[in-house]
Amino acid sequence: MSSISKSDRIVTGLSGLLGGLLSVAMVGLYFVYDGPPPTENVLARNLITVTTFIGFLMFGAGLARLLRQVHNGDSGLSGSIAVTSLLTYVAVTLVSASLETGTSLWKPDGSMDPTVDGPLASSMVLLHGPIARGLVAAFLIALTVSAARTGLLSRWVMTGGVVVALANLALVPSLFFGMNAANFYAANGWGAVASIGAINVIWFAIIGGSILARRGRTATAQVAA
Repeated sequence: MSSISKSDRIVTGLSGLLGGLLSVAMVGLYFVYDGPPPTENVLARNLITVTTFIGFLMFGAGLARLLRQVHNGDSGLSGSIAVTSLLTYVAVTLVSASLETGTSLWKPDGSMDPTVDGPLASSMVLLHGPIARGLVAAFLIALTVSAARTGLLSRWVMTGGVVVALANLALVPSLFFGMNAANFYAANGWGAVASIGAINVIWFAIIGGSILARRGRTATAQVAA
């Protein structure tokens, strides 16, 4: 049985932990203003988005290495699905951040809310909403399947991941409920996007923390498997 590289585990765990915690501040910036936010707010939250999701990119790359290591060089189908889903989610989020920032740079007077006003807001609806929800659900379910027999994650983290995945799946049909952000279940609503988005990044932080905390237990779990 192959063992997990200590440096890979530390980098992967820290990327997920710190990226998730920093993302909470980014989500909070969406609720600071009632109405169109000033350009500085939009630029700041999207700068944090770029930073944290590059961290999640490292998190995904690290997970790919860890899953290969605990599976003797082959991460398996579930591991490949997990990593691909996470990296695609990162790419989708960075594209939506670019669209959001573009609106504020186009109208720097702060007269437009880039999440609801202008044509780019409509372009972001599926990216922030149903597409992101589906990708996160696929990531969490596939990661749970891949980690179940290796000890890569704590049992309670895997169970919680499935719960969070099901919550994401329940919000995928939000595209049928319009674009009134004040509605919980709208495609860009405060529940179907902002609230679940905060839960997701917190859970990414928990996964990262779990990877850091497991240390030598994975190798023991491999032998038992």
